[in-house]
Amino acid sequence: MWSHVYDPLGSPWLSTLAASIPVIVLLGALGLFHVKAHKAALLGLATSLLVAIGVFGMPAELAASATLLGAANGLLPIGWIILNVIFLYQLTERKGQFAILRESISGITTDRRLQLLLIAFCFGAFFEGAGGFGTPVAVTGAMLIGLGFSPLAASGLSLIANTAPVAYGALGTPITTLAKVTGLDVLQISSMVGRQMTLFAIIVPFWLLIAFCGWRNTMRIWPAVLVAGLSFAIPQLIVSNTMGPELVAVIASVCSIAALVGFLKVWKPKEIYTSTAGTMGGEAANGAKAIIADKHHGYSSGEVIRAWLPWLILSVAVFAFGSPTIKKLLDSIFTLEIQWPGLHNLIYKMPPVVTEPHLEAAIYKFNLLSTTGTGILVAALISALIMGYRPSEMLKVYKETFWSLRYSLTTIVAMLALGYVTRFSGVDITLGLAFSHTGVFYPFFGTLLGWLGVALTGSDTAANVLFGGLQKASAQQLGLSPILMTAANSSGGVMGKMIDAQSIVVASTATQYYGKEGVILRFVFFHSLALACLVGLVVSAMAYLPPFTALVIHP
Repeated sequence: MWSHVYDPLGSPWLSTLAASIPVIVLLGALGLFHVKAHKAALLGLATSLLVAIGVFGMPAELAASATLLGAANGLLPIGWIILNVIFLYQLTERKGQFAILRESISGITTDRRLQLLLIAFCFGAFFEGAGGFGTPVAVTGAMLIGLGFSPLAASGLSLIANTAPVAYGALGTPITTLAKVTGLDVLQISSMVGRQMTLFAIIVPFWLLIAFCGWRNTMRIWPAVLVAGLSFAIPQLIVSNTMGPELVAVIASVCSIAALVGFLKVWKPKEIYTSTAGTMGGEAANGAKAIIADKHHGYSSGEVIRAWLPWLILSVAVFAFGSPTIKKLLDSIFTLEIQWPGLHNLIYKMPPVVTEPHLEAAIYKFNLLSTTGTGILVAALISALIMGYRPSEMLKVYKETFWSLRYSLTTIVAMLALGYVTRFSGVDITLGLAFSHTGVFYPFFGTLLGWLGVALTGSDTAANVLFGGLQKASAQQLGLSPILMTAANSSGGVMGKMIDAQSIVVASTATQYYGKEGVILRFVFFHSLALACLVGLVVSAMAYLPPFTALVIHP
């Protein structure tokens, strides 16, 4: 048995500095020294082990066990999702179906700004709400690269767009998990997150377009951007405050897709924007020229339907496999809950993070049948049969896809291993405690704590597990609403999603931008931090400034 020590050096500042070393090494290797992602991840993992064992006193056998548990979670569910999404994309690309899909989207709009808005923001929000765990970035990144967007644009903009729905994640999982961790009412947390994120559901589409093509080019299509944002924000606010968190992102994204497509039937921009790189620079994907198809693309309705069919099947499969009823059914057929050897209930989490010493569970759920990645694989196999692939051809494409992703999968495994080592060693909590000592400024810095949690763990759900209890305890000590601050952990966390190394690797993989993860990180970092600070300011206003204080829910 071992207990967390949050100030191993006897100085909060020195202990916090030591705790930050793995983060500094990882982000520095990626962003400053241009180290390839899989090498940077392994270097970060090695550093985290040294800090956990050498500074925080974690027994080596516990650290090794945490590493293996993180690696297992990297393979399933994250790696499994990426592998099968790229497999589906390769199947459609090789049969020419993606070329038809690309030109059919041009039939809706030939304007690259509007294509980006529809795919990255609207479609991405649906896949986040239905599947989460990297699915939206993988799918939208692959679609944008297929449409001819530059690799940096496809990667970075998919990450920026994947913000507004992340607080609710896959069928409300981050919120329901936060409620379980804190013991607070799930509908109250859901409502509070909805109120905090309403403004950002409107801001993010504008931010996305400005990052792509600049202020002037964005303002030339402001009516469409506003329609996409409002049609997402209003349903999100209503559903989150009346029905709970489960279907918030799904319903809001479907409303946004329908509203934007309907609006584009009656409204057209005066000038068509054709750049696939925007103001970001870079070449078109795979050397492709930025050719805009004519509105009358020449394909029959049947050909267009067949081109869209794999992605429609994917949408249905992801939603179905994410639904509680089907997931429960598949789990009843086969699932293993493994109490991870050498780690489960062997580590005490200590006050002030918890009110009394609390044993940390370490359970690995091997639910291959019900995981989102399996749903994607089923969709890919069904689509392959429809497209006329023979089993031997499918197997060949799958093997080639796996080989092309070997470094990306290695990176994801190492990233998750790093996250689990820092979590079980208490390193993450030491960083979090530094934020909790900011007194009257805590609403702002507490929100940034959620941002940090997602940046470290790659998951809003994991960040809520990590810091939810700390947010509640800190809020109560400072006389703030615990509902406000636990919700802020999730709301602030969504902005950290675009800079977590796991998501960046997913984006680089989906867009075939291998080895350029540092370029993506440098592009998205400012957007991530700036948006997180804006969320912090909104939460601070709710904490202290009338009339915003009237929006706060008290348990």
